[in-house]
This record gives sequence, C-alpha cells and structure tokens, in this order.
Amino acid sequence: MVDVVKRWNGLSPRLQSLLRIVAAILFIQVGTMKLFAFPAGIPPNGGTVRLFSEAGLAGILEVLGGALILLGLFTRPVAFVLAGEMAVAYFQFHFQQGFWPVLNGGQLAMLYCFTWLYFSAAGAGPWSLDSVRAKRLPRTRFDQQHLA
Repeated sequence: MVDVVKRWNGLSPRLQSLLRIVAAILFIQVGTMKLFAFPAGIPPNGGTVRLFSEAGLAGILEVLGGALILLGLFTRPVAFVLAGEMAVAYFQFHFQQGFWPVLNGGQLAMLYCFTWLYFSAAGAGPWSLDSVRAKRLPRTRFDQQHLA
C-alpha cells in the first residue's frame, strides 16, 4: 500500500500539468464562443460580442491568456491576471444575483479564479514551456536560494 501512495504522490507534478492543460482548453472555449461564435455563439441569438467592449476584452484575455496557459508559457503572471478577470466576472455578474454560487451561476467563474490563482503560485508543472525555459536559463544565486 505504501508503494502505491508513493507512486501516486510521484504523479503530482504531471497531474499539475494535466490540470493546467485541461483547464486551459475549457477556458479558451469560453473566449472563442465570445469572439468567434465557436463552438457556438453567445445565447440567446448565437452571435459574438463587440470586440471593443468589456465582454470583448474578456474574450481576448480568455483566448490569448488561455493559449499561454495551455502552452505553459509565462504561466504565473498570466494566471494571476486571469484569476483577477474571473474575480471581477464573479462579483460583477454573479454575486449580485445572490450569495450562493450554485444559485447565482458563478461556480465556473469562482472555480477558474481559484484554479488560476493556484497556478500563479505553483507554476505550470513539468509539461510546459516554462519548464523548458527554466532548464535552459542560467540559474542566479537568488534562484538557487528561493526556488529550490
């Protein structure tokens, strides 16, 4: 049993990367729906949002930021910005509908907010361009002391 637990714990970095990839793919779809009506348009008429609007800015952040998160490139700062976007979305559109996320429709905004907040602190994981970049860049004394 101990061996199974050790092996499962050893998968943690790869599962971190997998969570990042899956969350990013789902997040990108929210933006493509807003900007390109793909895989479907915005209800009720199935259209797109105006590019130079608050929803248009959100769509741009979701597509471009989601793509960077998917690749695991500049994950920490991008995830922090996206966490802020989702916090704004929650409080601007959902919280005013009531306190409970399950009743105000804000579960996804809240879940994305805390998922991106996690990645802003934890990083992208081993399956990422950030990981590739870190292996190629020379380490400074600060890195050795604080990132070990």
